[in-house]
Amino acid sequence: MNNTTFSETTAIAAAVAIATGVDTSQRLLLIPLSKLRPSNRNVRKSGGTSIPELAASIARVGLLQNLTVVAAPDGEHYEVVAGRRRLAALKLLVKRRKLAKDHEVHCLLVQDDAARTVSLTENVQREAMSPIEELFAWKDLVAEGRPLEDIAADFGVTPLLVQRRLKLANVSPRLLADFGNQAVTLEQLMALAITDDHAAQEAAFYESPQWQRSPEALRDHLTSEEVDASRDAVARFVGVEMYEHAGGGVRRDLFADEQNGVFLTDSALVDALARDKLSPIVEQVRAEGWAWVDAAPRATSSDLYQFQRARSSRREPNKTEAKHIEKLEKQQAKLQAQLDDENEGMTDEQAQTLQDEMDALGNELDAIEQKLVEYPPVVVALAGAVVTVDHMGGVVVHRGLLREDQAKALREQARQEEGGAGGNPDADSDEPAKPGISEKLAKRLSAHRTAALQAEVARHPHVALVALVHRLALRVIVDSYGTGGSSVGISATPQDGLGLHAPDMDEAPAAVGMRKVRQAWADRLPQDPNALFAELLAFPQQELLSLLAVCVASTVSVLASQEEEVPAAALAQAVNLDMHDWWTPTAAGYFEHVSKAKTLEAVQVFAPDQLNRLTKLKKAEIASEAERLAAGTGWLPVMFRTQETAAATQANQESDGGAEAEVQEDEHATA
Repeated sequence: MNNTTFSETTAIAAAVAIATGVDTSQRLLLIPLSKLRPSNRNVRKSGGTSIPELAASIARVGLLQNLTVVAAPDGEHYEVVAGRRRLAALKLLVKRRKLAKDHEVHCLLVQDDAARTVSLTENVQREAMSPIEELFAWKDLVAEGRPLEDIAADFGVTPLLVQRRLKLANVSPRLLADFGNQAVTLEQLMALAITDDHAAQEAAFYESPQWQRSPEALRDHLTSEEVDASRDAVARFVGVEMYEHAGGGVRRDLFADEQNGVFLTDSALVDALARDKLSPIVEQVRAEGWAWVDAAPRATSSDLYQFQRARSSRREPNKTEAKHIEKLEKQQAKLQAQLDDENEGMTDEQAQTLQDEMDALGNELDAIEQKLVEYPPVVVALAGAVVTVDHMGGVVVHRGLLREDQAKALREQARQEEGGAGGNPDADSDEPAKPGISEKLAKRLSAHRTAALQAEVARHPHVALVALVHRLALRVIVDSYGTGGSSVGISATPQDGLGLHAPDMDEAPAAVGMRKVRQAWADRLPQDPNALFAELLAFPQQELLSLLAVCVASTVSVLASQEEEVPAAALAQAVNLDMHDWWTPTAAGYFEHVSKAKTLEAVQVFAPDQLNRLTKLKKAEIASEAERLAAGTGWLPVMFRTQETAAATQANQESDGGAEAEVQEDEHATA
């Protein structure tokens, strides 16, 4: 058709129109591109996006739909009243020298007074494909044997976009049907596409309560047995490349960015590779003379609580070391000044480069500081060390760890050196007793524990049901106490005043999560009591239990006034409450509210090598440094530890009596 002349095309169109009785005011013409221009009578004023993609498609498969034009007033040009994007794409191809300026384009010439009607008709009367039809159309293209790269080029998209659409087309037919009915969102469909197992996809979606069907929750449900390479510290330490080289399986989320969406299916291999990678460091630490050194990639603060820590001392740096420290600190100060200078006008990349340099200097200073920490030879001969991975994927070494028998042996040796076992074990102990925390701080911490326990109970419907029945049994069966005038004598008081005790409660993860869950239910449930009762009658049992869990959780209160109080310990144990998931030690949230001695006592637990340095600082500086050093260590104050841990701590304190000369008390009793 492109080889037919303009006059021939006009004559053919006219002959056809006469023969068929069609209005000759509409004619199909071939018009040079240079004579075409946009019309202001085109009813579509927007839609100028994706022009490069459309141009790429036209370059590969040609212009599949003609333009609609009217004659311009100058008698030489034609104005396009339907096909604005197609015209822009053709002009772009001319600009890129892929088409000639006079390239002839198929156009339908209409009467001037019909311009707006034709433009409106083309845009209104057409019906777009449904999302499901589009997905299966892409799938059919691949089934025909066409390479992904060719399909992507035909439509001016990336091969990744084609892969993503194919992935969506392979989701469970039931879910796709509900997607077409708008019962499943595109974001939910993308999350479910992390697996090709239709049964697993359907179970994750349909067996979860409505409020647990967010894309993040669905993705976590389907990858619960796998290791998220972007979030797991040990996986970051090992690296995906090393893991894959060792033969480990990988599941990649096509809908995630390059930094996320990689899941490692063999968690045992990840840990084995981490231990192998830690081996050289273990040998270096063992060469220091420790009695034992273990590699434990996932050692948690709970794991380390079983050890007591030997006391260390810090020697003063020699002249060379002091000069090196001074030089590094000056470099740090210079870089920090650049970062703080608002007039510097640096880009994000430049700022990140400076921050990386700051981190490198900090690591070098930490390495020097570590060399200044010394343990008595008798301690090194008995104690050990654990080499592990911190929350950022870096290596951390916990030295001076003592098991119970080693700690007792060291204490006995200290007593003998002081004049025999019959001497007074407290004779040389002139360290002042460290006060507990204030009532105000106790209430603040217990408010956070309350919010966390509420969030956990909301996630455990069975435990919530047990708590409710327990309350009823105590009231009705055990105490035989009346229920009042109501037909159901149960009162519910939501504990929404936690912010009075903890000013930072609004930003606490547990509180934020509970607000979202309660709001989701509030948006869903009717406010009229009768309508609500009818709605609840129709609920499946599992969904009713989910709502019960949220309601019961909202009434939980474990506020306390003293550090040693641990209300609702049984409930916390039933839901496996772990405050590591809900609270982080900060200066504003903890260290600024305790004494200097109490802060240093905590530092002795998570950063014993920094203790001597911090003792020379002011209280505010110590609090700030304690926050920095505590990050990622998993340290928690006594109030946030399990009841069993607290009991064990008390027993250790009573049996040991503070008699050690070189041994720090059990970590459980130090904060």
